[in-house]
Amino acid sequence: MGTVSKALSLLNYFNLSRQEIGLAELARLSGQNKATVYRHMTELLEHGLVEQVGSDRQYRLGPALIKLSSLREAAAPTREVSKKILQMLNEKTCETSHLSMIAGTQLNVTAYSYSSRHGTRVTMEDAEVISFHSTSSGLAVLAYSEAHFQDQILSRPLEKRTAFTITDPTKIRDMLDRIRDQGCAESVSGFEEDVHSIACPVFNAARDCIGAIAVAAPVARMNTDLKDITKDALFKASLEITQLMGGFPAHDYEALTGRILSTPLSG
Repeated sequence: MGTVSKALSLLNYFNLSRQEIGLAELARLSGQNKATVYRHMTELLEHGLVEQVGSDRQYRLGPALIKLSSLREAAAPTREVSKKILQMLNEKTCETSHLSMIAGTQLNVTAYSYSSRHGTRVTMEDAEVISFHSTSSGLAVLAYSEAHFQDQILSRPLEKRTAFTITDPTKIRDMLDRIRDQGCAESVSGFEEDVHSIACPVFNAARDCIGAIAVAAPVARMNTDLKDITKDALFKASLEITQLMGGFPAHDYEALTGRILSTPLSG
């Protein structure tokens, strides 16, 4: 990893529950020494990507990111495009729906929507980083990604988040083959206990997988009927959001879903 990548990677430790981080904590989280982290953060500070606040000079995300985020959304309005599709998924499944997009070698939750049907539901965080190997979204992305990207992800240490998380790369590769045969991925308590999620891939104009759209529900509610409803809705949603974002599905995915679907999600 180059110097620039190491500096930018420090931004990934900020989230809704950790909005301000001190130098010592950043060093602990990243596994780098304090002098190195200080040098990286100073560079990010100079470009407005972070700022320091409070008497203890903790770091938080800077104003330059707001500008970059606004420019990105103006050029490729992912949130606006996905909002309607996610709400339709809520109506069809009565469960939480979300869209995740690849950012380098990470998978970030870009948008999500909740159904008002149930008081108990799966909750998400803005810009939450989710893993490739233990989520349905991540597995769907891996299944439709090039071999070199799969190798890059599966050669890294894979966190065992729950007792049900699969971390054996060989077993995961076997799962990817089945996912391509079925067109969708499932994860039961792999990322979070008592969560059953199902996901389908999303593609760009070059037919490359760039993310996934998913529905997540408590395990007890994801019965056979709901799984069938969810898969049908997700196939349609993945094709519609791919189209709205100017993309085209991979040829094998297009052939598979073409045999399954007859009406769009909005129909």
